[in-house]
Amino acid sequence: MSLTLTPLNNIPLIRHGDNLADIILNAMPNTGLELQDNDIFVLAQKIVSKSEGRMVNLADVEPSPRAKELSIQVEKDPRLIEWILRESNEVLRVRKDVLIVEHRLGFVCANAGIDHSNVNPDEDFVLLLPEDPDLSARNLREEIYKTTGKTTGVMIIDSHGRAWRNGTVGVCIGLGGIPALVDERGWQDLFGYTLKATIVGVADELAAAASLVMGQAAEGTPVTHVRGFPYPSKEGSLKELIRPKDMDMFR
Repeated sequence: MSLTLTPLNNIPLIRHGDNLADIILNAMPNTGLELQDNDIFVLAQKIVSKSEGRMVNLADVEPSPRAKELSIQVEKDPRLIEWILRESNEVLRVRKDVLIVEHRLGFVCANAGIDHSNVNPDEDFVLLLPEDPDLSARNLREEIYKTTGKTTGVMIIDSHGRAWRNGTVGVCIGLGGIPALVDERGWQDLFGYTLKATIVGVADELAAAASLVMGQAAEGTPVTHVRGFPYPSKEGSLKELIRPKDMDMFR
C-alpha cells in the first residue's frame, strides 16, 4: 500500500474549549475519503494548544531578575523570557534572538516552543506547547474511536531546528497509537548484511512529511490525514524519541 497524506480543509480558527475530534471528523468528507482503521491524523501543535487554553497574555507576567538579565543578551521582551524559563528545565545556549533550552517535556528546542505566529493579532499573546502532548494525542484518539468505532493513530507535531543543520523540520512532540521508533537491528539488507545499529525514528519521519503538507505560514491546513503508514499500530511515547543525556553528543 502506498503512503498518502491529505490535508483537511475547512478547519476553522481554533478557540479554547473547541472539540478537535468533532472538527476533524466534520472536515473528513471534504477529502473524499472514508475513515478506516489504522488511519492517522497529524495535528499541528498550535491547534491543540489553543483548544487546551495554552495561550497566555504577556501583560500579566512580571519578569524575574533572571529573565531581565537574559532579555538584554537575547534582545527579546523580558516577559517572554520569563515564560521561556517557566517552560524549561535548563537554559543551554544564549544568543541574540534565541534561547536554546531543554523544555520541561525533555527535548531541546528554541524558546521553549513558545510562539507568536498564527496566535492572536494582539502581540502580547503567545502560545505555549500542550501540557502533556502524549495525553492530548491519546485522548483525541479515544474520542475519535467513541464517535466512529475506528482505531486510528494521532500525532502532534511542531517545527524544530536540528544540531549541525539549517532550517526547521516537523517533529513529533506527542503521539497515540503510533510507534515512535522502529528497531531494525537484526533485519537484513538487500545483500544479506544484518543491520546492527539501525533504529528508525518513524514518528519524526512522518511528522516531517506531514509538515510539508501543512505548510508553515497562512495555509490554514493544521491537520493531515495519513493512510498507508508502513508500520503496525503501537502505543509509542515522546520519551522514546529523546536521547538520554549521557548519550547526547550535542550538548
